[in-house]
Amino acid sequence: MSGTPGIHHDAPVFVQGNEACAEAALYAGLGFFAGYPITPSSEIAEILSRRLPERGGRFIQMEDEISSMAAIIGASLTGAKVMTATSGPGFSLMQEALGFAVMTEIPCVIVDVMRGGPSTGLPTQGSQGDINQVRWGTHGDHAIVALTASNHQALFETTVRAFNLAETYRTPVVVLFDEMLGHMRERLQIPAPGELQLVDRLRTSVPEGVDYHPYLAREDGRLPMSDFGGVHRYNVTGLYHDMWGFPSTDPAVVDDLAHHLHDKIELRSDELAAGHGEYLEDAEIVLISYGSPARSAMQVVHEARHNGQPLGLLELQTLWPFPARMVREACKNARACIVVEMNMGQIHQQVRNVVDNPRSVFLSNRVDGRFITPRDIRHVIRIVEGQGE
Repeated sequence: MSGTPGIHHDAPVFVQGNEACAEAALYAGLGFFAGYPITPSSEIAEILSRRLPERGGRFIQMEDEISSMAAIIGASLTGAKVMTATSGPGFSLMQEALGFAVMTEIPCVIVDVMRGGPSTGLPTQGSQGDINQVRWGTHGDHAIVALTASNHQALFETTVRAFNLAETYRTPVVVLFDEMLGHMRERLQIPAPGELQLVDRLRTSVPEGVDYHPYLAREDGRLPMSDFGGVHRYNVTGLYHDMWGFPSTDPAVVDDLAHHLHDKIELRSDELAAGHGEYLEDAEIVLISYGSPARSAMQVVHEARHNGQPLGLLELQTLWPFPARMVREACKNARACIVVEMNMGQIHQQVRNVVDNPRSVFLSNRVDGRFITPRDIRHVIRIVEGQGE
């Protein structure tokens, strides 16, 4: 890596989470960024406004988040790897265009650095309140990929993975992390070039002058793309469409496309699932967490194990499609599970939906903008242990 002094793979750097995310996007091959500043994600745009042109890419500050999402969709169609970054209010404005990217199968990465809400909420304080919005925010039946991380090294790798998945499945991918992670500083080791696998755009081999079907999948399910404005002319529409991209109300065409958009993500939930488990084999109580709260949960588990208490941890790094099998496996031998998150229980409800005994699932949460502490978690553990006596 080159550019800003100190950002190099030869030596570790001490950076914010937002910086780690921006550097990861550059590592992944980001070619175009469009965004509108919003706390607490603004540093991502600020860094890329300087670093991306140094790498031959293009940076545009748009007039709002609606146009930002539209701009990255257009740039992706021309062949660039693209990203935008925002927070809750801006993410709300992006929902219609996000649905367009889902329907038209356009690779793009959207970073949402979460803050307290709804509305203006707590602009400078953390939350995890956007989890359900990512899954259900845009209208209609659809599927989405959403990833997260609890530390800067994992965030770097997760951001690179987001670009890889976007290109592999021709889909929007959302990277979710909270204000605490975005603004805290910690050590990051930039991987050497080639150390992390990168997935490039799959381009069609159909030559100029031969009929190109932009929505005809190969046997492996991948859809080769042709750079818009290049040698092939084709149609792109948010309407249900056939393999040529032309609108269709034929029930068979609509049904096939609806299932394709759903199945290419949801039927790969086990393949897309990512997480980190500790001490799950003999855990009587399993903590399930993600993002910065997982740091407190990990401390609680390590201290408990030191004192001989059988606690375990499952840290989720894929939130959507929900990693149901991973969660069931982690909880199957435990007498109780405690979901640790900074919202009113959005992942807590998903865990309850997939485990054998939903009454054994409890919630340790905060929604006041303050970081959830080990003390908060231990308080809930004592309540759960008391119920088992």
